[in-house]
Order: sequence, then structure tokens, then C-alpha cells
Amino acid sequence: MTSSLFPIPRLAVYAASALLTTTALAAPQGTTGVQEFDPLAFPGQVVDDVVVPVPSEVFSVLDKLGEPNWKHEIRDLEVPNSSDRTKLALLFGYVVAEGFVAVQAEDKEAVKDAGRDVTTLATALGLTKAVRPHSQAILDAADKNDWRSIRKEFDQTQKTVKDTMEEMKDMDLSQCVSLGGWLRGTASVTSVVGKNFSADRAELLNQPMLVEHFVNSISKMPKSAQEHDLLKSIRKGLGSVLEKMEGAVDGFSKDAISDISKTCETLLSGILSKK
Repeated sequence: MTSSLFPIPRLAVYAASALLTTTALAAPQGTTGVQEFDPLAFPGQVVDDVVVPVPSEVFSVLDKLGEPNWKHEIRDLEVPNSSDRTKLALLFGYVVAEGFVAVQAEDKEAVKDAGRDVTTLATALGLTKAVRPHSQAILDAADKNDWRSIRKEFDQTQKTVKDTMEEMKDMDLSQCVSLGGWLRGTASVTSVVGKNFSADRAELLNQPMLVEHFVNSISKMPKSAQEHDLLKSIRKGLGSVLEKMEGAVDGFSKDAISDISKTCETLLSGILSKK
């Protein structure tokens, strides 16, 4: 049976990579509580029997939680120069997820910054030709305040990069893109939920099967990749997050959400470091 999960970054987990729960969506306007999630009716990709929604749809669902101040969630990123492809792939997922936060905030300049960072990272990864059309489309759509088109292009950018990496047999890098996006997306959602805590909102973060999928994917990488400082830290951090999720039998506490947030923020700081 396929398990339904709701992350961010395919954030652009993908991302955005992502982000929500195994069984619930936010209630539509005029209802209360959460509703059953039908994976067959939701856009996404099945990875190892895990449904991974596309980033734009994740953020659309988050809109139904109310009206978070997304501008407060935007970060002024200083993307470090690096020749480390593992770090670059993690950064790419991070930046795409940041782009979705900027779209949610309808912040034109932040969207353009993300679009330019996407181009810079794609160049460093040797994927300029594949990504340039998407990044240019993002910049053009930003000038027109065409938020729907920008979401589409960020989704397509993430997919193009992952597909290209997989065609080049760089499966580990493709997984790193997902990890970077998921971490940024989860950090954003924990921040939003923490500022206006409720059990239903917190339950959107309960996705242990997805976290376990990421842990397992790292464990299947070559030893040299597993020993990468960033991936070692991420694997340890995900173990801590998984423990919190598996322990939330009766729902998350506000402290648990705060702990998950701190873990994600620590791992993101490592990805952004200039080491």
C-alpha cells in the first residue's frame, strides 16, 4: 500500500522539498478540524511507496491554515561559493524552497533573488543549459506579478534538476536536493505553526515515514557520501526529528514543534556555512 505524506520541499521535497501529514489536510473554509487526505487526487510523485507532493501544492494547502505573515519567513540568503557538489545540491533544494516562501509572501524582489541564486547554483552544478529557461521565466513572471506562473517554474526547475541528475546517475545528489528543500520547508512550517499553535496545525508536521525514507536514503549512499560532514549531521538530526514524530502518539506539543524547528535551523545553518 502506498503511504501518503505531505512534505515541502519534493521541498521541492519534493521541497520544497515539504511538509504535511500522512492522513490530513487543512479544513476548507467553513469547516473545522482536518479532513482525510486522498493521495490519488493530489499531485505529486511516488518514491519508494511514499507520496511526495510538489512544493506549490504544499504551500497552497498551508494557505488554508489562515493567513501567516510569509514576509516574516523570508530569509536574505548569502549563498556560499563551493565546489562541493553535495553541498551545492543541498543548497539548490534550500533555495528553491526559499523561492516558494517568497511566492507565498508575493515579494517580487525576494523571488528574483531566489531565481538568480538558482541560476548561480545550476551553473556550479554544470546544469546551466537545463535550468536557464526556468530561471529566466521566473524573473519575467516576477516582473508581471504572475505568482501562479512562478510557482509552476519553481516546481519545474526542481524537477528538471532532479531528472537531469538521475539521468547522469547522480541519484545521491538528487536526494540531496530533496533533503535541502524539505529542511527549509519544514523550518518554515514549524515557524508558522509555532507562532499560532494548535493541535490541527501541528499535526501537519507529523510525517515520520517521510523522515524515515530520508534516513534510509542516506544509509544507502556510498560510504564516501555517508561520511560527508553535512550528511552525517543531517542523518543525526533527522533521527532526532523522527524520535519526536514517533513519540507524538497523542499529538505534538508546542515544545516538540520548537525542538523540530531548532533541529532544522541548525542543519540549514550548516548547509549555508562557508566551510
